[in-house]
Amino acid sequence: MSFIDEIKQRAKQDIKTIVLPESDDIRVIKGAAIALKEAYADIILVGNKEKVSKLAEENGVDISKAKIVDPELSDKFSSYANAFYELRKAKGMTLEKAKELMRDTVYFGMMMVKQGDADGLVSGACHSTSDTLRPALQILKTAPGTKLVSAFFLMVVPNCAYGANGTFIFADSGLNEYPDADSLSEIAISSAKSFEQLVGEQPRVAMLSYSTYGSAHSPLTEKVVEATKLLKEKQPNLIADGELQLDAAIVPEIAASKAPGSPVEGKANVLVFPDLDAGNIGYKLVQRLAKAEAYGPLCQGIAKPVNDLSRGCSAEDVAGVIAITSVQGQKE
Repeated sequence: MSFIDEIKQRAKQDIKTIVLPESDDIRVIKGAAIALKEAYADIILVGNKEKVSKLAEENGVDISKAKIVDPELSDKFSSYANAFYELRKAKGMTLEKAKELMRDTVYFGMMMVKQGDADGLVSGACHSTSDTLRPALQILKTAPGTKLVSAFFLMVVPNCAYGANGTFIFADSGLNEYPDADSLSEIAISSAKSFEQLVGEQPRVAMLSYSTYGSAHSPLTEKVVEATKLLKEKQPNLIADGELQLDAAIVPEIAASKAPGSPVEGKANVLVFPDLDAGNIGYKLVQRLAKAEAYGPLCQGIAKPVNDLSRGCSAEDVAGVIAITSVQGQKE
């Protein structure tokens, strides 16, 4: 059974309701249809019911089991707008502006999650990351005890002996451009928790650099060294090490040579990149050259499950992220 099939089976054990605010995108509709047909999530599509139904019908997609909610016709519109106004009035929000924003499908969907009418939200097929995360942070806010919201990709590499049978988390690969040392340590902590939750195995964290154990010195490497120090102070029981080059992080034989005595032992399954350039390039290289499945960018650190799709996603990607969001919702 593949990784995503295992996730779907876990989702079936406690069905959650996932909101999809991009109902005018056929990939999202097809992804919703997969989730409904395989019965691992209940789906709410936010949008104009007539247009959504027509788009599905024209493409031969069955979404009869989905609930379609038009914000302006919803009996929850006023209560959502009022609740959003109360959340944001100290920041200058007016009731008129709150009503205007509730006509936006992403904002409306996020309020569904906030008010307990849904368990999670998936967006990003045709919205930027900021268009998804801004309302998430305004409405849902950060999870208790979390200092930083970050994004990761769950990578499943076929025929791969490394990581957890080819499964890795790459972070941050979608949100924080230039994290400082403290932010890197927080990304590592959140990523280790996400790995344990979704993969069910012990996380082994590598703080990546172009240097291993001082083989080079620069402000870039020093940041990763400091981040590793902070990580070990905050989470002394976590298996983690740095700074490590990629080969020393995932290949035991090279780790024995370059990083003797490393607690990770060349068996890293959580890869923390020094900046967004490295993380984003890294995941796309593995996705395209190794033909890996790449799920994300998935979000961590938000009070409720919200996940951001890549704008290059397929319907199958949407279906997979729905399943992942459902499993995250089970924890909630």
